Amino acid sequence: MSVTTSIASASPLDDPARSWTCFVIGPIGDRLAEAGSKERKAYENAVRIFEKVILPACTRSGIVPVRADRIAHAGELTEQICRHVLESDFVIADVSGGNANVMYELGLRHVTGKPTIHIGEHGQLPFDISLIRMIRFDRSSSGLIDAREELENALESGIRDGFDLLTPARILRGLRTPWPTADTTDDEATAGDPDSPGLFERFAALEDQMGAMNETMEAITATLEAVASAVEAAGADMEHASRPGTPFSARLPVMAKLAASITEPASDLKEHTTRFAGQMAEMDATVHAAFDFYASVPEKDRGTEEKAFLTQMISTSQDTQELAEAIESFKAPLKLMTGASRHFRGPGRDISAALKQFSGAMARIEQWESRARSIA
Repeated sequence: MSVTTSIASASPLDDPARSWTCFVIGPIGDRLAEAGSKERKAYENAVRIFEKVILPACTRSGIVPVRADRIAHAGELTEQICRHVLESDFVIADVSGGNANVMYELGLRHVTGKPTIHIGEHGQLPFDISLIRMIRFDRSSSGLIDAREELENALESGIRDGFDLLTPARILRGLRTPWPTADTTDDEATAGDPDSPGLFERFAALEDQMGAMNETMEAITATLEAVASAVEAAGADMEHASRPGTPFSARLPVMAKLAASITEPASDLKEHTTRFAGQMAEMDATVHAAFDFYASVPEKDRGTEEKAFLTQMISTSQDTQELAEAIESFKAPLKLMTGASRHFRGPGRDISAALKQFSGAMARIEQWESRARSIA
């Protein structure tokens, strides 16, 4: 494992309580390629590493991971990709196989001095960076668990204690020029790039992303229902234990049983909301590009497609607001329970973290709704 930081060597990050952003780079592959092909296998491997190692490790530290393959296709290096590489709080780079784009993006990141964590598959490390410390993994179930735990430790210790600078950052600290400003649009930056995706390509990708986002929202809903069902199932026992005169020694087993029944869904909720926040970050630039495009179409010329998109953005905002309220409804009772018994502290922390991640995503979606209403 190797990390770099823009803050003084080995100094802790300035606000460990805030939500951190993380950009994940690595071999992308092609999910639409023929089954069994090299491109399809690369895509499936990347998804597995993200789902089994990176997402759960980031979730534990309240970090929102954004996948590069949800922003660009294989071979593309867009303005949006570069901006994430340069500006994210963390970058996790899978250097397995020495993919050319990954090496280029990694070079950009190294000179920023911001935290970078390298991971790579045993036997697949490029020779020219093999001496850099990194998290090495194999793709067995136990190997992925070990990699996840090592990544968790790297992120937690880095947030707490700080990261060491690599040589490129140490050399260039005094030579930096300002990075591109956030108000430079993707369209302006990529206008002269013949390989950059056009609006139709970006909108097609957005359709897939919206589908994935809806699946995550369904998972969040199912998890909330699991928590509610567990609480409801424990209702009779909790009522009996709460009767006047019931000794505390008799109440504790009931509370421990309830806490155990919501621990797993609370952990799942935290992971789902972290995934959701990452998906919002991945979609944001394209959604605003779509708004810009539809706003340029005179109202009298708008067809069903434009109207459907604007309606969908408004509906999405309303649906996510309902989910946020559902998560919020568990917060107050759990706060009381965590004060009553230590057994509830774990699920209580997870649900609080889930609400924090979801609230951050809501800010983006509320902007979408506002723009949709202004155009509709």
